[in-house]
Amino acid sequence: MKNRMCWLATLLVFAAALCAAPAHAEDGYDLWLRYRLLAPAQVQHYRPHAAELVAGDATPTQTVTRDELQRGLSGLLGSAIPLASTVTHDGAIVVGTPASSSLIAGLKLDLQDLGDDGYLIRSVVANGHAITVIAGRNDIGALYGAFQFLRLLQTTQPIDRLDLRDAPHIKLRVLDHWDYLNGQVERGYAGASIWDWWKLPDWRAPRYTDYARANASIGINGTVLNHVSSGATILTHDYLQKAAALAGVFRAYGIRVYLSVRFSAPIEIGGLKTADPLNPQVQAWWHAKADEIYALIPDFGGFLVKADSEGQPGPKDYGRTHADGANMLADALAAHGGVVMWRSFVYADKPDDDRAKQAYQEFKPLDGRFHANVLLQSKNGPVDFQPREPFHPLFGAMPHTPLMMEFEITKEYLGFATHPVYLGPLYEEVLAADTLAHGKGSTVAKVIDGSLDHHALTGMAGDANIGTDRNWSGSDFNQANWYVFGRLAWNPTLSSRDIAEEWVRMTFSNNPAFVKPVVAMMMGSREAAVDYMTPLGLLHLMGPGHHYGPAPWDASEAEADWRPVYYHRADRQGIGFDRSRSGSDAVDQYAPSLAAQFNDVQQTPEQFLLYFHHLPWNYRMRSGRTLWYELVAHYTQGVEDVQQMRDTWQHLDGYIDAERYRQVAAFLTIQQREAQWWRDACIAYFQSVSGLPLPPGFAPPQHPLAYYQSLSFPYVPGFSSW
Repeated sequence: MKNRMCWLATLLVFAAALCAAPAHAEDGYDLWLRYRLLAPAQVQHYRPHAAELVAGDATPTQTVTRDELQRGLSGLLGSAIPLASTVTHDGAIVVGTPASSSLIAGLKLDLQDLGDDGYLIRSVVANGHAITVIAGRNDIGALYGAFQFLRLLQTTQPIDRLDLRDAPHIKLRVLDHWDYLNGQVERGYAGASIWDWWKLPDWRAPRYTDYARANASIGINGTVLNHVSSGATILTHDYLQKAAALAGVFRAYGIRVYLSVRFSAPIEIGGLKTADPLNPQVQAWWHAKADEIYALIPDFGGFLVKADSEGQPGPKDYGRTHADGANMLADALAAHGGVVMWRSFVYADKPDDDRAKQAYQEFKPLDGRFHANVLLQSKNGPVDFQPREPFHPLFGAMPHTPLMMEFEITKEYLGFATHPVYLGPLYEEVLAADTLAHGKGSTVAKVIDGSLDHHALTGMAGDANIGTDRNWSGSDFNQANWYVFGRLAWNPTLSSRDIAEEWVRMTFSNNPAFVKPVVAMMMGSREAAVDYMTPLGLLHLMGPGHHYGPAPWDASEAEADWRPVYYHRADRQGIGFDRSRSGSDAVDQYAPSLAAQFNDVQQTPEQFLLYFHHLPWNYRMRSGRTLWYELVAHYTQGVEDVQQMRDTWQHLDGYIDAERYRQVAAFLTIQQREAQWWRDACIAYFQSVSGLPLPPGFAPPQHPLAYYQSLSFPYVPGFSSW
């Protein structure tokens, strides 16, 4: 009996411990939607403004809106919020549209300029009670408003006198998944694909709903399910049924499904002998395929197309233009309201030319020749998602064609998942860049939001960093890049610093002693990575193919413009790619005044210096030091900045949960080690080329150049030789 009583006592203690434990482990799964209990003072402040919830459930979107508010408010305030059919107390929260709520209709709120996705949050008096109204013209606008209201509480903002109006600046806010049907994710550093194609359409994993919630919370309204280099299988009926199942999960959250399509699909799965876009049989096949898709997915978004690029088939195989190919697909989708997102990332192996010029050369002559439901999707820079490169010259150069921005969220060139690099400053730098296309103030943001050239069809795409890891993105800090993409796709003029603070507060803590240093760390992280990887306008120094680690010496690739040596062109005399008028003349793809600036070495911003100019090692920089000195200094500064990030994080132990704290600490250790590797390998190589001694005061590389050149990485995650 005594042993039994001891056992029972132990069991009771264990049960009590389980009850006292948090309901959710802090493993990063909840992202920025953690809804953890706020501090007592905040709960006391907010409680009178959340006395009851008046929200309909007549449609799926109304239901998820009501459920999200209940989930968020009860988590943040510590107890459930009563549901009511009408306002009975001060502090009621009323959410809906004029069509779904007679109270909202009676308030006669001005919602017309909010569009389909906008919302209004206002403190008003109705039926004699002080209440908060969250309203949209449509259900999805009200959902977005609900997420914004919860965001205010999560970040401890005042809510007693609200009058907020907001609507997205960009129509299509899309994640591009680089996922294959076998579960592999190219450039994916967070595990396998979250789409379990084998079990679809019958099994719809709960994670799909959480994915939709996360995207809706930041305004993302589209998802491309498969890789741009996928085969044609995704267009077969079995897989369209699987895509339809996912669309059914996402629909209530305002998210449309898109598919990457292979241009040669009429041959591969259609039994035709050609994919010529001007062939009537080919056109009929695509029309029939569009009809089949929309019969299964009535709100299907459209096609993403990679054609005539990196070996992919396309219209040029038949002597046709990109406009011919895009327009053929656009015609097939037009009757259903679908769009074509046609990628401009095209280049061929032309060793005597400049890869950075080729997209402009291909597409600039086609301006105005694309049909109304075609967007030209261009990467932020002319080469390939580098740590830093100038904005793509197509932005501002095609006034008669809607241009859609493509950012890379997955960090293919920025340390994969283990370098905590916040991409908000990169995105903001590009969006704020002035194209000068119509004079000063013609920013890239104004190009892509349609305001510069009066386009109604607008878009921004982000190449996703999402996988099956519990924390979704391979590390907690990589979640911030998903988050900032969504927020900037909603409004490309927002501050990346403000977004970082928002994310830190929602994801970790509202404690200023934590928030301030972490935001500062995030805001400096991208510049640190540029310094220890590719300073002063260098780019593409990564190991070819897998893009992991430094390999500035590598010339092994068959195609010249896949070789790092192609981009830096270092020799005994100097370093840099001459894109001035005396070189490849890439400068003249920009507006005349900007071209003149980039052409003049004295006016070129030093952050782009070696992108536009080949300069002697002893060239005098604005600091008065030589180029060689400045290059070594930047590489060294990058390592020191990462050390400072580690020091900052070490002082934050105890402010957040131990699990996530330890992971970030471990990844910062990896980052510092690899930053040192980058610094030493690049300095060792460029010193061997230049023949110059290290500037005084700088430590030599830890190993000889031959050591760094001997390293190999045959199993880098997220890469296959396809």
